[in-house]
Amino acid sequence: MNSFENDIFAERETLFVEVILPLSLAKNYTYRVPFDLNDQIAIGKRVVVQFGKHRIYTALISAITTVPPTVYEAKYIIDIVDAEPVITPTQLKFWNWMTNYYMCNEGDVMAAALPASLKLASETILILREDYNGDTDLTDKEEIIVNTLKQQEKLTVNDVSKLLGQKTVYPIINQLLDKELILVAEEVVQKYKPLLKSFVILNDFYSDEENLKQLFNVLDKAPKQLDALLGYLKLTKSNLPVSKEQLLAESNCGQAAFKALTDKDIFVVMKRPVSRLAAHDEEFSANFELNEGQQKALAQINQHFEEKEVVLLHGVTASGKTQVYIKLIEKIIQNTDGQVLFLLPEIALTTQIVERIKRYFGNSIGVYHSKFNNSERVEIWNKVRTGAFKVILGARSAVFLPFQHLKLIVVDEEHEPSYKQYDPAPRYQARDAAIYLGYLHQAKVVLGSATPSLESYYNALQGKYGLVEMKERFGGVQLPNQQVVSISEETKKKTMSSYFSSVLIKDIDLALSKKEQIVLFQNRRGYATILICATCGYTPKCVNCDVSLTYHKSSGKLHCHYCGYQQSSVNICPACGSVHVEQKGFGTERIEEELRLLYPEVTIARLDMDSTRTKNGLQQILNDFQEKKTDILIGTQMVAKGLDFDNLSLIGVINADTLLGYPDFRAYERSFQLLAQVAGRAGRRADQGNVCIQTYDAENRIIRQVVNNDYVGMYNDEITEREKFLYPPFSRMIFLYVKHKDSHVLDHAALTLANILKAKFGKRVLGPEQPLISRVRNLYIKQIIIKADKHTAIQKVKDALRETLTEFNATKEFKGVFTQIDVDPY
Repeated sequence: MNSFENDIFAERETLFVEVILPLSLAKNYTYRVPFDLNDQIAIGKRVVVQFGKHRIYTALISAITTVPPTVYEAKYIIDIVDAEPVITPTQLKFWNWMTNYYMCNEGDVMAAALPASLKLASETILILREDYNGDTDLTDKEEIIVNTLKQQEKLTVNDVSKLLGQKTVYPIINQLLDKELILVAEEVVQKYKPLLKSFVILNDFYSDEENLKQLFNVLDKAPKQLDALLGYLKLTKSNLPVSKEQLLAESNCGQAAFKALTDKDIFVVMKRPVSRLAAHDEEFSANFELNEGQQKALAQINQHFEEKEVVLLHGVTASGKTQVYIKLIEKIIQNTDGQVLFLLPEIALTTQIVERIKRYFGNSIGVYHSKFNNSERVEIWNKVRTGAFKVILGARSAVFLPFQHLKLIVVDEEHEPSYKQYDPAPRYQARDAAIYLGYLHQAKVVLGSATPSLESYYNALQGKYGLVEMKERFGGVQLPNQQVVSISEETKKKTMSSYFSSVLIKDIDLALSKKEQIVLFQNRRGYATILICATCGYTPKCVNCDVSLTYHKSSGKLHCHYCGYQQSSVNICPACGSVHVEQKGFGTERIEEELRLLYPEVTIARLDMDSTRTKNGLQQILNDFQEKKTDILIGTQMVAKGLDFDNLSLIGVINADTLLGYPDFRAYERSFQLLAQVAGRAGRRADQGNVCIQTYDAENRIIRQVVNNDYVGMYNDEITEREKFLYPPFSRMIFLYVKHKDSHVLDHAALTLANILKAKFGKRVLGPEQPLISRVRNLYIKQIIIKADKHTAIQKVKDALRETLTEFNATKEFKGVFTQIDVDPY
C-alpha cells in the first residue's frame, strides 16, 4: 500500500456492527467492518461472518457503532449480502419486544422470522430446481455452481466456497436463489399443494361474432358438441369462471363431445387453484350487501376505532363475520395505501378465506405460512416489503413479515390455541404479538370469535378493548338444535349400540334418509387409548416418555403421540404371560370401524393427524366431503376449525367427558369453546341443524351452557373462579421447565432453583412439581410456576428471573440441566 492510500485509510472511521446470528445466543456479537465496506453497511442488511473456528453464517446488522468490544477482539465481516435492507426498523423493534416479553434470545426470533434462504449457513444444503431448463443467463461462477449441481445432487455452502476458491460466495448463492434456479434443501418438500380445478375458456378466435356464427353452422351436425357450446355461453352470463365440471353438468354433453371440442382448439382448458371448501358461497357473490346485523357491527367497529386500538367482535357461528372483515379491509385498500394482516389459526381455513377474499383484491393478496416452500415464502416476504401485497392472510408466523404501511390486523378465531407457539423458542402468542405489532405500526386490530378467550372478553368488558356483538346467524338461519344424551342412562337401559346412543343412531338414520351429511367428533385419535393385561394390570409404555402407548389398527402397532416411538402390538402380556390383554378407551379409528359395521353401505371418512399425514390428505378428505362423496366424517378437534359445509345437518359428539376432565385451569373454557365450535358447523345454510352430545355427566354446567349457547354464563362462572384462585386475567403466569436425563439430578436441581426463586419472589413461586407428562424424549421434567398478580411489576420479575437462570445454568453442578421458559403458557 502506498503513502497516498495510507493517508486515505487513516482518515476513514473504524466501524463495528452488532449482528444477530440465527443461533440461541444470550448476547449479540460485534464484528469489525473493513474500510472498503463502510459505505455499504446499514441496519437491516445481511452480512457474512465467521462464528466459531470454522462456521460461516448469514447474520443481520442490528446496530452500527464506533466502539469496539472490550472482552474480545472483533473479527472482520467477510461480505455484505444485500444492496437494500431486508429487515425494517419496525421489525427490529418487534423482535426486541418479543425477545424481552417471551424471555428468549434475538437469535431465536431471527430463526423463527426469516425464511431459510435468508439465513444461509456454511452447512446449508443447496440443490438444483427440478424445472431448471438452462435458459437463464449466468455469470461464470454461477454456471460453475449450476453445472456441479447437475453432476451431484447437493452442495453445502462450504462446498461452494471450496469449489470457487473464495469465502465470499453468499452474494452469488443469493443471486441463484433470486433467479429461482436453486432451492434450500430443508424446504424442498412442499407439503401443501393447492387443489387444481379445470376451467374452460372459449378460444379468443370466437369472440368475433361472425366466427361464432360459423362455429354454430359447423357444429350443427354434432348435436352434443353444440349442446356443450350453448351450455358454456349460458354459464358465462354470470361473469364467473366456468369449470369443466359445471359445463358437463349443465350441457349433459358427455366427455367424448367435450374432448372433441378441446382437440379442435374450440375450448381451451386451464388448471387453476381453487378453495377445497365451501364451494357454495352464495353470500360471497361479487357485490354482496351486508345485512342489518352486519351493517350495525361494522358501524360499531368503526365507532370504537375512533377511541380504541383493539375491538373484539363477538359473533355467533355463521353470523357472517368474514363479510364484515372484508368491508373493513376494503376501506383500508380503497382509502389508503395501507396493508392488512389477516391472521387465521389453520391452513385449511386460510384456503377457504383466500378464495373468498381474492374475488375482491385479486393479485394484491398474499398467503404466508410454514407449509409453503422456501422460494414461495421469500417471494411473499419481498412483495410485502415492497408493498406489492396489500393483504396478507396467514398463520401465526405471518406476524414476522416486513410490513411497510400496516393499517389493520384481523385475528380470526382469536381464542384458538393454535396461535400459541410451544416449541421451539420464541414461545409467543400470535394474537398478543399482533396487538403489539399493531401498536408499533399505529394500526387498528380486530379480534373475532364466536367463543372469545376469557382474557379478551375481560379486556373488552373493562373498556380496554371495544366490544361489538353479532347475536344472529347470517340469513336468519337458526342456531342448531342441541340435545344431551346420558351414556350411563342408555347403558343401563341397554340401548347403546357400541359407542352410539339410540338418540344419535336415530339422528344419523334421519340425516342419511334426507341425503344430508354428518360429522362425528371424538377428541382422541387411534384405535384404543391403552392396552391393559386383565390378569396383572401391565400396560405397554413408551421407552422414551412416561405415557401409555396408543394402539393404531391401521398400522397394527402401538404409537407414542409425544415422540413418535412405535412398537409391535402386544397379544401376550410380557410381564405375566397372560393372553388376556384388553383394549381400553377408544379413538377415531375405533369409531370408524364400529360405524362401518352399523352402516356398511355408507361412505365414511376420518379426519385426524393420522389420516392427514400424506401430502394432500387433509385437502382430499375435505374436498370429498364438500362434493358429497362422503356421508359421514369422523374427526378430532380438526373438524371444529371453522369448516363450512352447506349439506351438513348433524353433529354428534361421541364423548364430551374427555375434554372436561383435563387437569388444567382452562379445561372448562376450552371445552366450551371446542364443543360450541363443533356444534356451530351444523345447519349453516338453510335448515336448522342438529347436535347430539353424548356424556356421562349430563348435568355438567359446561354442557348445559353449550346447549343454551350461554357464553356469558360460562364467562361469569369461570371469571369468578379465576379471580378467587388468582389465575389469568387476574395474574400473569410464567412456567419454567427444568429437564435432565437423570431423575435424581433433576430433583436436586429443580428444588435448588425453586428455593432460589422463592427467596426472591416468595409465595409467587409454586413447585417444583411433576407436569402431567413427566418424561418426554428421555428427559425427565419438573415444572416451576411463577404467578404474579396485576400489581406486580412483571418486567422486574422477568429481569430477576433471567439473571437467576444465567447464574444457575453457569453452575458446574447443574451443567447438564436444561431450563425452558414459557411466558403466558396458554
